[in-house]
Amino acid sequence: MEAPSILFEDNHLLVVSKPAGMLVQGDITGDRCLKDWAEEDVARRFNKPGKAFIGLPHRLDRPTSGIVVLAKTSKALARMNALFSGRDIQKTYWAIVEGCPEVPEARLEHFLYRDGKTKKSFISKHPEAQKAVLRYRVLAVGDRYSLLKVDLETGRHHQIRVQLQAIGHPIKGDLKYGSKRSNSNGGIHLHARELTFIHPVSQEHIHLVAPPPADPLWQALSSAE
Repeated sequence: MEAPSILFEDNHLLVVSKPAGMLVQGDITGDRCLKDWAEEDVARRFNKPGKAFIGLPHRLDRPTSGIVVLAKTSKALARMNALFSGRDIQKTYWAIVEGCPEVPEARLEHFLYRDGKTKKSFISKHPEAQKAVLRYRVLAVGDRYSLLKVDLETGRHHQIRVQLQAIGHPIKGDLKYGSKRSNSNGGIHLHARELTFIHPVSQEHIHLVAPPPADPLWQALSSAE
C-alpha cells in the first residue's frame, strides 16, 4: 500500500492524505494503520527514541481516502477534539457515484440510525436516529459515473455513503451501501478533499486540499471538473 502524503506539519499537528484501504487506528485485524505509520515516521524524522506521540482527534473510514489530522502533542489533541466536536471545522469531500443526480445541486436531510451489530447506518424513524445534513453539487459527468462535491453540515457515521445511496446514486465500489461491484483495492471512491480550520495553538487560518487518488477514473473526472 502506498504511504500517506504529508499536507501540513508543525510542532503541534501533522495533516496527511491517507490512501484508501488504510485504517486510521488499529483494530482486530492487526493491519498496519495510519497511527502506527505516523508514530514511526515522526520518531524517525525527528530522531525521537521509541515512538512519537500521535493523537487522533477524528477518524476517516478505512475505504475512504483523503485528509486526516493527527495531533503531535496532548495540548493540540485536546484543542482539536474541541474543534471537531464543536463543528468548527469545514469539511469538503469528493465522491464518484453511479449515474448522475437529476438535480445538479441540492441539500439532503435525513435521520440516521447506527446499528452497532452490523456497523451500518440506516435512514430511520428510530427514537435514537440523528439528523444528518449535507449539500452536494455535480462537478463532472462521465459515461457511467459522476463526480460530486459534498459539504457536510453534520458528521454522522457513514453519512455521505448512506445519503447518496438514498437518492439512488451509491458511491463507486461501496458494496455496503448499494454499489454494484467492489473496487480492486478494497476502497471506495470517496475522498476527503478539503479541510478548513483555525489552528488551535497559532490561531493561523489553515486551508488544505488533498489531490485525488491516482487511479484513471479519479483523474478523468477531476480533470473535467
